[in-house]
Amino acid sequence: MSKLSLAYIFKQQQLLVDENFQLPEVEQLASDLNIGTGDQVIARDLLEDEPIPQGLQLIPIRQLLQLWNVKEFEQASRAIQLLEWRRNHKFCSHCGTATEVHATEYAMVCPACGYHQYPRVNPCVITVITRGKDEILLAKNARNARQMYGLIAGFVEVGETLEEAVRRETLEEVGIQVKNIQYLASQPWPFPSNLMIAFKAEYAAGELQLQEEEIADAAFFKFDHLPEIPFKGSIAHAMIMHAIHGTAVADDTEAWL
Repeated sequence: MSKLSLAYIFKQQQLLVDENFQLPEVEQLASDLNIGTGDQVIARDLLEDEPIPQGLQLIPIRQLLQLWNVKEFEQASRAIQLLEWRRNHKFCSHCGTATEVHATEYAMVCPACGYHQYPRVNPCVITVITRGKDEILLAKNARNARQMYGLIAGFVEVGETLEEAVRRETLEEVGIQVKNIQYLASQPWPFPSNLMIAFKAEYAAGELQLQEEEIADAAFFKFDHLPEIPFKGSIAHAMIMHAIHGTAVADDTEAWL
């Protein structure tokens, strides 16, 4: 009898789960990617023309963020990012030769020149900015059709510290300066392969001036009069709750469970 493995099976940004949003157990294939201890947990892509097995459904991974705990979502995040890395590094970036999967490491190896391509993470800063004792800066992304307001965020540039990225992104997107920048927490964000690094800061100076191609609207909102904000489970939601209620952004005790 074949041994079954718990499987993260993806079709783009959707994951195959049962009616209780639990992962299926499947027979392991040679092409599967091991992401757990031994061969207990695997990840694979659902082929374009492959039928969805009876009793299972495809659910957007963003939706699962609201249904699963942090550990479960981070494991799914790891799986989808490793699959994307393997899919995007089938050829050597130095000489163009087809790569091979390393036997023991997460590495795509070139048999011709020996170059190793490892998974990469794109660091992003996300900042909750307060003014006074009861105001928070929220902004609406220009590419978001919903009337949801979130936090200032952006990619870290080469040669830049995280704090410099916070200052630059804030100045570029809404035209103000901040002070008292402090680290809060981080969250893997598989859209496609980011690490969101959370900071809090205080308004220092300047008038709101929007970068129109990025920000459709921004304002300082009173704590008791907020617009629609990001969903629970996202680090942005946790940061907003931290600013208003003082709740923790990341629960360190979860690492011991």
